[in-house]
Amino acid sequence: MSPDQQPRRLGSPHHADDQSSPPANKSDGQPDKINWVQMSNYAELAIVFPAATVIGWLIGVGLDKWLHTTWLYIVGLLLGIAAGFVQLIRAASKNS
Repeated sequence: MSPDQQPRRLGSPHHADDQSSPPANKSDGQPDKINWVQMSNYAELAIVFPAATVIGWLIGVGLDKWLHTTWLYIVGLLLGIAAGFVQLIRAASKNS
């Protein structure tokens, strides 16, 4: 069987000039980089919002124990939630 009659295998080009170039939309990895940046922004929101809420609650509990009160944890919780929403709005305005 001559080389022209042999079947082509996947991954081995038939001729050197027959090799295909990489896809145009993946030049320099830019689309992949954009996807990773978007994913990191959403991951930031998924971490920052609950973390701000828990930190505010812990500060409120600490103040309750220090000042011998029973209601400051609610204030700390509300302030933590507000801080989480502020960060959410900052991130949303940064992306648009």
